Amino acid sequence: MTATRTTAAPTGRNKPAQGKERSDAALGHESQNTLSPEGAEEMGSRYHVELPNLPAAWSYQRFENILDIQGGSQPPKSTFVYESTPGYIQLLQIRDFGERGVPTFVREDSVTKRCTEDDILIARYGASLGRIVTGEDGAYNVALAKVIFDKEQFFNRYLFYLLQTPFFQTPIHMISRSAQNGFNKGDLSDILLPVAPLPKQRRIVAEIEKQFTRLEAGVAALRRVQANLKRYRAAVLKAACEGRLVPTEAELVRLKPETRNLNPEFETGEALLVRILAERRQNWQGRGQFKEPAVTDTTKLAQLPEGWTWATLDALGEIKGGITKDQNRKHTAPARSVPYLRVANVQRGYIDLTEVKEIVTTEDEIQALALKPGDILFNEGGDRDKLGRGWVWNGELPECIHQNHVFRARLYVAALSPKLVSWYANTFGQQFFFDEGKHTTNLASISMTKLKGLPVPIPPPAEQTRIVAEVERRLSVVEELEAVVSANLQRATRLRQSILQKAFTGEL
Repeated sequence: MTATRTTAAPTGRNKPAQGKERSDAALGHESQNTLSPEGAEEMGSRYHVELPNLPAAWSYQRFENILDIQGGSQPPKSTFVYESTPGYIQLLQIRDFGERGVPTFVREDSVTKRCTEDDILIARYGASLGRIVTGEDGAYNVALAKVIFDKEQFFNRYLFYLLQTPFFQTPIHMISRSAQNGFNKGDLSDILLPVAPLPKQRRIVAEIEKQFTRLEAGVAALRRVQANLKRYRAAVLKAACEGRLVPTEAELVRLKPETRNLNPEFETGEALLVRILAERRQNWQGRGQFKEPAVTDTTKLAQLPEGWTWATLDALGEIKGGITKDQNRKHTAPARSVPYLRVANVQRGYIDLTEVKEIVTTEDEIQALALKPGDILFNEGGDRDKLGRGWVWNGELPECIHQNHVFRARLYVAALSPKLVSWYANTFGQQFFFDEGKHTTNLASISMTKLKGLPVPIPPPAEQTRIVAEVERRLSVVEELEAVVSANLQRATRLRQSILQKAFTGEL
């Protein structure tokens, strides 16, 4: 469905079809408003969406003639509670319709806009703009709008599916204000929607849901494969960090006695740590007098394989915070723009460079914060799933620095694998971050001081090389399978839209 939008003002607002003012065409009779594919402009719509021909007794109707919306309530956040309480009612927010909803309750007498499970709600703002959900018993906030319609004219499930199609979604995403500012009634007034006779609406919904049931069974199977791949990925990383993925150096020496003369004493993790600490001492550039790193408390840590040892992140590398974003920053030296990494760029196990922003700062600060290949990145926090999340910078951009909400650890020696450290932090380290982080409602953060205390297992250097190679071999297979699953899920999404398109043009 293609579309263009003009700046022509909408025509005058008619009364919504709340009672007797129902459209004859919407009730199944012929109407003078039936449109040809080029007819959108003829009805004064700003949204020049291509409109397919409709069956007899169907018609295109302006939103304002058949539907209305009602905005929600927004009591002060200070009055929110997060457990069901007598005298309180749930305040629905768009996040409550996702996987990580946080039920919020407000006093019943503080809200006037209510909804039931049969109501249809439209997300008004941000990334969720235009999302269509069905209500629950309670109230709803200003980020949602309830659809008002005549039940003698519309079957609610018909509208629920119709509003998910490009007939509605294309125009709503053409509104010439930012998604953050949302939409108002006037923006929807001249959107044109296909209306079938009421008996036909029920048959359409029955056919949609029959086909969706089959489609969703296939999607559910793909989701199970996704979950199994995720579990397998976690199992591989867990085995790698516990020394169970490949034979240890100690085991190889015992299995091949003939190698003892060639390499009678392999370098253990403990010997490597001695080298690291010597390098740390020699290249100390911190403030004040040199301080030895804290000794790792191993009383609550897992027993490591022979040849491994524990150390804190502080002992293994230099940890540094990033640049603070401040619109009012004043520079005393010449400044220029440079790309910088935000929390959104630093994902668990990969760097997402889909959107990289820039910041203006001085040359000295750029040099001090410039990322180098092998730097390990850790998120300070945000949502709890972001706490400590990170990966290794591999020089994806020729020049880049990092924000203050992203910490950087630069290892002292090349013999310690940054990938192995990051894999450990993204798996076993998560419990450390949760225990040591600062928590507020739905948010968490960890300080640089706490991050320095992260315990990290150190295998022998030769064993690290074999672990990294085996992990990458196995994860490459996982990534190939995940790509196939993702492609099929996208295909299912397109098929879902195809079903809806056919349903609302009378072709299903």
